[in-house]
Amino acid sequence: MEDVVALVTGASRGVGRGVALALLAEGATVHVTGRTRSEADASAGKRAGSLDGLELEAATLPGRLIIHHCDHSNDTENERVAEEIRAGNRLDILVNNAWPGYENMVEDGDFTWPRAFWEQPLWRWDAMMGTALRAAFLMSRALAPVMIQAQRGLIVNISFWAAQFYDGNAIYGTAKAAADKMAADFAHDLRPHHVAAVALYPGLVRTEAVMQNAEYFDLSNSESPQFIGHVIAGLWRDPALMSKSGKVLVAAELGQEYDITDVNGYKPVPLTAADFAKS
Repeated sequence: MEDVVALVTGASRGVGRGVALALLAEGATVHVTGRTRSEADASAGKRAGSLDGLELEAATLPGRLIIHHCDHSNDTENERVAEEIRAGNRLDILVNNAWPGYENMVEDGDFTWPRAFWEQPLWRWDAMMGTALRAAFLMSRALAPVMIQAQRGLIVNISFWAAQFYDGNAIYGTAKAAADKMAADFAHDLRPHHVAAVALYPGLVRTEAVMQNAEYFDLSNSESPQFIGHVIAGLWRDPALMSKSGKVLVAAELGQEYDITDVNGYKPVPLTAADFAKS
């Protein structure tokens, strides 16, 4: 993928960081966004530079990393990043991953995440809808014309089964359902221009937060954060990519289709609707 240019939003940690590292390992040029800067960069007002040590991990990989400091709750910062990428006149893959929805799950010692919708704090709606979904729309809107001009591209909305089944939080389910619908409607508008858009579901990912609470999870069928990035690379190389455009795709299913092995040598087994319908 030496000639591929990608943007991964929200790459400071978790799935976004893993996707960026996987694409870098495949040789791509990868733009990333994140809020976490080094103290030196922050004090100097730099908009690029260190991103929570990501650049140190990337240094050993064949791809090229370009860091953009961005708070996706700020429309001006979203547009600035888009303009910096448009200046290069090339973007092949956009991964809409920025997601502040898991922040502050415990407030003043109270685990508010599983509360009924009428007891949910409104900031959580603003984080998932006003920041995550809005940023996905803004970045796609700003950068789709670059892909249209090239007559090829891929937009990936990172989503999850909560879009289809109750998963403990009504706002979460609504946000993921919207991400799926957004990808489907993007695909409709982009199809004449040979640009694909999909919603992509990971399984249980061994993110930093999951590993900090590993005693509460069955990790036997879990995925590394890099796995879904290698799946995205496989999707980009798929000659039948446009036939998948507009669909909800499961990363582990694509992993089996593309014969992708995770970093630990394991091939994750896909979760299905039945796994959630019975829970």
